[in-house]
Amino acid sequence: MQNVRVRLPLRRPALALTAVAATVALAVSGCSSNEGDSQKSSSGTSSGVASSSGVASPSGSSSVSASASPSSSVPIPSGVSLTDQGSALSFGDPATVIFQSTRNRGTLLQLRVSSVQKGRLADFKGFILDDSYKRKADYFYAKVTVKNVGEGDVGGVAVPLWGVSASNTLLPAVNFTTTFKPCPSKPFPAKFGPGKSVSTCLVYLSPNRGSLQAVSYRPSQEFNPITWKGTIKPPSAAPKKKSKKKG
Repeated sequence: MQNVRVRLPLRRPALALTAVAATVALAVSGCSSNEGDSQKSSSGTSSGVASSSGVASPSGSSSVSASASPSSSVPIPSGVSLTDQGSALSFGDPATVIFQSTRNRGTLLQLRVSSVQKGRLADFKGFILDDSYKRKADYFYAKVTVKNVGEGDVGGVAVPLWGVSASNTLLPAVNFTTTFKPCPSKPFPAKFGPGKSVSTCLVYLSPNRGSLQAVSYRPSQEFNPITWKGTIKPPSAAPKKKSKKKG
């Protein structure tokens, strides 16, 4: 398991950008998508980046790695229907899925990918991009809303969504140890029980100027992924430099 960090120079307080390998990365590596293509995890790239589902915090504690299974025993409340595996959704469409953590806690989540916007390298000003994977990537910001529509509590884990690149590689959401203003990212709160919801923004780095084809819910190798696609918004305009007033 390898950590990939982006650090500030020592003259400033340390801010880190981290993506950490987790068990779910192994589950999806090398498996096939519903279209028959080989879908591989980015944990197999030289960057060492894998799933952010088990994210190491600055204090050294870690959140729970998460997985799910179509054969899960998580109860489905009356009147709630699961979204079919393999569903191809548009941005803004909701999907209801079974989600379980490794602590034998599970529930039903309603996931909604509202939009995706392309980022800019300049957005990472103040971070040290210390390898070519991060410097030569394209950056994408996905706005996501998650609601617990089941009966369990799955607090403290990362939002279980992957990016999918043009080369059909799974891209983990990046974990920040400080606020990233262009796309504020956060995991589920410590308590995320029935009826709770969270809105967040997920950052995906696609290597070698790669595009982002979709956002995917794929919790295990056996699960036929649910994907969201749509028009990706262009980067925000760069802030204008303030002109110096002559005295």
